[in-house]
Amino acid sequence: MGTPVNDAALDTLFRTARTYNGYLPGEVTPTDIEAIYDLLKMGPTSANQQPARFVWCLSQDAKDKLADCATGTNPDKIRKAPAAVVIGMDLNFHEELPWLFPHTDAKSWFEGDPEKRRDHAFRNSSLQGAYFLMAARALGWDTGPMSGFDPAKVEAAFFADQPSVRVNFISTFGKGDPESIFGRSPRPEFGKFNRID
Repeated sequence: MGTPVNDAALDTLFRTARTYNGYLPGEVTPTDIEAIYDLLKMGPTSANQQPARFVWCLSQDAKDKLADCATGTNPDKIRKAPAAVVIGMDLNFHEELPWLFPHTDAKSWFEGDPEKRRDHAFRNSSLQGAYFLMAARALGWDTGPMSGFDPAKVEAAFFADQPSVRVNFISTFGKGDPESIFGRSPRPEFGKFNRID
C-alpha cells in the first residue's frame, strides 16, 4: 500500500513544477542520468513492455545534432541546455517480452500485427516519457519537453542502426532558469473535462 507524499513533494512533482525554456549553468552527469532512468523504469507499462528507447545527449555534438532536427525556437533551447533526451519507441518491443514478461507467451500477442505493436509502443513509451519527467523532477531537475522537430531527421540521426525505433518526443533538462518561463497557463477545473459515471 502506498503512503501519501507530503506537500513539498507534491509541489516538486506537480504544483510548482514548470516546463523550462532555459537553464542555469551547471552540468548533468552520466550518474545523474542513470539515477533518473533507475526511477523511471519502475513506472508501469502494459505487460512490462518497456518499449521506450532513450538517447541521452550530454555532449555538445549530440545536442547540436538534435538541435539540427528541431524546429521553431527549439534548436537554441537544445543547444544551450545542459542535457537533452530523445524518447524513442521500439516497434519490435515484443521481441524482449520473453524475459520482460515471463509469466506467459506475451510475445505471441503481437506477432504479425504491426498496427497493434505501434499502438502499444506509442502508448507505453508515452507513459515512460512522462515517467522521465516525474523522475527528473523528483531528483531536483527541471525539464523542457517538446514535440517541435522533424521525426524523420531525428530517426536518421539517432536510430539509423535501429530501424524498428521511432521517435516519440524529446526533452531538455537541467536546473531551470526562472527567467526563461512566463506565467503558468490556465488549468481546467474538474468539471470542465471530467465526469463521474
